[in-house]
Amino acid sequence: MNTAVPANRIESTGTVVASNDSTSTDALVSRITAVRLSLRPSEQRVASYVLGQPNRVAHMAIAELAEAVGVTDPTIARFCQALGFTGFKAFKVALAKSLATGVPYVHTDVSAQDSSADVIAKVFDRSIATLIAMRNQVDPKVFERAAEAIARARKVEFYGVGNSGVVAMDAQHKFFLLGMHTVAYNDPHWQVQSAALLTHEDVVVAISRTGRTRDMIQTCELAQRAGATVIAVTERASQLAKLADIALAVDVDEDPDVYSPMVGRLAQLTLVDALAVAVALKRGPELQETLRKAKETLIAKREKEGEMLTPLTLAARSRWI
Repeated sequence: MNTAVPANRIESTGTVVASNDSTSTDALVSRITAVRLSLRPSEQRVASYVLGQPNRVAHMAIAELAEAVGVTDPTIARFCQALGFTGFKAFKVALAKSLATGVPYVHTDVSAQDSSADVIAKVFDRSIATLIAMRNQVDPKVFERAAEAIARARKVEFYGVGNSGVVAMDAQHKFFLLGMHTVAYNDPHWQVQSAALLTHEDVVVAISRTGRTRDMIQTCELAQRAGATVIAVTERASQLAKLADIALAVDVDEDPDVYSPMVGRLAQLTLVDALAVAVALKRGPELQETLRKAKETLIAKREKEGEMLTPLTLAARSRWI
């Protein structure tokens, strides 16, 4: 991305992503998830095995791991180097430290053979583990820049397709209640047309699980050419993250072909919630009056205790008649 952008552009200092220092162990699982798809097929098998059985891998020799996965020792070494480690020994030390933090990581998808009890346990455990991992991997400085850019924007547009489109609509509703000029588009044709009309005072929040959707990337490029600031909520190592001015990493390991993606959407929604709270704090006390007015409009639509609502009473209460 060309960082030579107009001086008056919001947060126009170039792409910002969370640190991926190879000495960090707190987000090791997230790092493996982020780079897995960029690895060779044999190395991807190693990554999947490590994610599935991290506690066992932490106590295995390199030859044992190679045999368990069905690859060679050099493949294990290349996998470790791809993560920034000098070798398997250094990787195991980092993995052991990461596991010692006590963050539960559940890498088991629901299967057709699972009982209801299994489904409940797996879905809740994995959701909780994902949110804990997300909390630990979000860079506060990057998050602050995103919140500041949104708070100062003339208009904020949220883009997403598929499941991410649902998150975009939810985000638009949250920021709309903060008294901001917001809009959400989940159709690529509408996205690209709207992006072309943005200015340096505007912000685009592009939400994508993989960060590899061609339409989304092209739309964000167009928004940047128009002068807008692009904030990406996506995978750390994706093309969209590299393109964006501010990238909020959501590194979640899930197979989109197994039923419907769940934890990825949950991570996106929670990160958007945190952004909305941060922006609300920045907008100050005057926001309270805006929220009060919005809440008052809902009072007439709620049933009082012991009251039976009919179309007539609803109309009268809402002053339709």
